[in-house]
Amino acid sequence: MIKRVIWIILDSVGIGELPDAGKFGDIGANTLGNIAKKHGGINVPNMTKLGLGNIDGAINLQNVDTPMGAYGKSGELSMGKDTTIGHWEMIGIWSKQPFPTYPNGFPEKIIDQFIKEGNIPGILGNKPASGTAIIEELGEEHKRTKKPIVYTSADSVFQIACNEEIYPVEQLYDLCNVARNILKDEDGVARVIARPYIELKDECGNAIKYKRTSNRRDFSLKPPTPNLLTNLVDAGENVIAIGKIEDIFAGVGITEAIHTKDNMDGVDKTLEYMEKVESGLIFTNLVEFDSTWGHRNDSEGYKAGLEAFDVRLKEIMDKLTDEDMLIINADHGCDPTTEGTDHTREYIPILIYGKSMKECVNLGVLDTFADIGQTIAEALGCEKISVGKSFYSKIFN
Repeated sequence: MIKRVIWIILDSVGIGELPDAGKFGDIGANTLGNIAKKHGGINVPNMTKLGLGNIDGAINLQNVDTPMGAYGKSGELSMGKDTTIGHWEMIGIWSKQPFPTYPNGFPEKIIDQFIKEGNIPGILGNKPASGTAIIEELGEEHKRTKKPIVYTSADSVFQIACNEEIYPVEQLYDLCNVARNILKDEDGVARVIARPYIELKDECGNAIKYKRTSNRRDFSLKPPTPNLLTNLVDAGENVIAIGKIEDIFAGVGITEAIHTKDNMDGVDKTLEYMEKVESGLIFTNLVEFDSTWGHRNDSEGYKAGLEAFDVRLKEIMDKLTDEDMLIINADHGCDPTTEGTDHTREYIPILIYGKSMKECVNLGVLDTFADIGQTIAEALGCEKISVGKSFYSKIFN
């Protein structure tokens, strides 16, 4: 019997293009495979033991004769390749239509309303851009004019970047709430994102570089209900959200939330709550793969991040009880070896381990991320979700 699920999302760690990748401009994307190819492999012995390299179609990854866990990959039913759509599908929400995107910037009516209701002197940017690049481009003008920097990407996001010395973090969050209240219905973007940054200065006090801080916050649309998380709460279970999980689901179906500053902090908090919470779901998102390395085309940093997580994975596995199930998967891809800096339409890898589980179970290729959520629903005994098929019987005797 399973009493507790530890569910870790390696944000953006895709494992190869989906059949419809061409519609998204992502032919050839393979986050794990291309990083391994570029750098002569990835040293992740613990994930390798669980079956990472044995996943159907995996390339450039080491495999083993007898994986310790269950392993497979999943396609995505929903029409998108962003964080919100991916996470929502995992808990049983099938997004048949993509969230709106703004490749030419946001319409004047939205910007005018944002300026008026936010009581700000105007905005800078209003175009698709790399977050680090647009801060370098407009940071000085932002400091001079006090105008927030607004930008988007190929994803459905309204991002607001501000120097923390000009707009303290809480004030930036207030602006994000203003935007969130404006962006609804046909303009209901998946996420409004606060992107605070600071200046790094030389000995004379001159700005030499801008650096984004860990005070990022996502302000998401509220997910439809019921879903896996609300079903768990209705069944009296704990749902512990670590990292940006609370933001992704706008707090819906969460019993306790802990924000983190980086991947290692996320692992630390996961281990801490494994000591404190004996049942229910501990749901962790490790975002640095996406935000720090994927979107910045830093394949070397991405590789190092995977290897650092793998070292810590042993601590998590050692702390598991006989009544635990550990699930590791991604939510989309973000191949740092491609020319673009946006998410990539990929299969997600799935690794599952538990001391009472069967070993060496090949789950093959699943149709939807919701199969993971449906399996958790069966494992923890809550109401089923409306999408997905449980593979619980395949991995437990």
